[in-house]
Amino acid sequence: MMKTSILKSACCLAACLSLTACGKKFNPADGAAPSAQVVETRNDGLVTVAKPEQFSVVPADQVEAHAQLNVTGTVNPDIAREVPVISLASGRVVDIKARLGDNVRKGQVLLKVQSPDITNAFDAYLKAVNDEHLAGTQLKRATILYQHGAIPQSQLEQAQDTEQDAIADLHAAEGQLDTLGVSKDRPSNIVNVYAPISGVIIAQNVTNAAAAGVIYAGSPTVFTIADLSVVWVVCNVYENDLPKISLGQSATIRINAYPGRDLTGRISDIEPILDPNLRTAAVRIEIANPGILKVGMFVTATFESKAKDTYAVVPSSAILHLHDRDWVFVPAGDKQFRRVEVDAGDMLPSAEQQILSGIEPGQKVVADVLQLEATLETQ
Repeated sequence: MMKTSILKSACCLAACLSLTACGKKFNPADGAAPSAQVVETRNDGLVTVAKPEQFSVVPADQVEAHAQLNVTGTVNPDIAREVPVISLASGRVVDIKARLGDNVRKGQVLLKVQSPDITNAFDAYLKAVNDEHLAGTQLKRATILYQHGAIPQSQLEQAQDTEQDAIADLHAAEGQLDTLGVSKDRPSNIVNVYAPISGVIIAQNVTNAAAAGVIYAGSPTVFTIADLSVVWVVCNVYENDLPKISLGQSATIRINAYPGRDLTGRISDIEPILDPNLRTAAVRIEIANPGILKVGMFVTATFESKAKDTYAVVPSSAILHLHDRDWVFVPAGDKQFRRVEVDAGDMLPSAEQQILSGIEPGQKVVADVLQLEATLETQ
């Protein structure tokens, strides 16, 4: 009961002090000028001020500029520049020389595979060598015998055909060794898998001691290498905005990770099928990579139309940036200002900013929104 009584007394005292503070009037002897009273009414963005003349109000200027469309996108590899690394020999991976994300050069050894395919291929090669040697010897003997009339011409022709077949088998056996990457002079059951192009490894499907190739349930594609010197920026454009873009149109790419380092690309494809849920079409922009674009990176693509439109221009100090949105305050009459959401565009000279939508040229706005916001915070 004692604690409850003390708590009630404290609450009553705090309430009395609050009422006293609210009811206190301005005393000129205090030496401080009264701040303008600002009262925000309801939830429609209206604020009421006691002295609206304290806030400078200017009309929005106008400027003619090309219409712009800003969309977000992600960096993707150009699939035409993706090359799979295939292990033609099936077997067990005994050594991996590269990893996912590594930069590799053409001809670099990526991994080593121990394969019985090499043993079989070398066995076929040795047999082909022996068969060709025997067929060559028999052809020489048949030629001599035919020259002395000991055998008919048909037997000579048969010996020639046998020799030609043996040579063909030998060439095929040599080609099989070359395909597997094995030297016929220095055979080994370990085969090297080389990088077919220079680029970045964007996919890895094997690990040490794993199976490679199509036999033994292995993966024929051990790596995927992408040449990232040219990449795609894929973004989604709403169907209402599709008439604003066309194939071959240029686009400015702004990189979130590198502000101020804008790049230029061109539209290489517009997906003919819309997403049924979002009502968007995938748009592909082809762009040269100076080395800073990474796969999966977020960017902003800006498309610019050929025709010019008229837009409002206001001082940059008139724009309030709040929760990733832009606002201005416009006079609403009866000592009130209304907060209006706008779509801010590019910065212009003389500390002005373009307004793409939200207000019209000539419409009046509060010139210094921070002054109004500061007054709000003090009340």
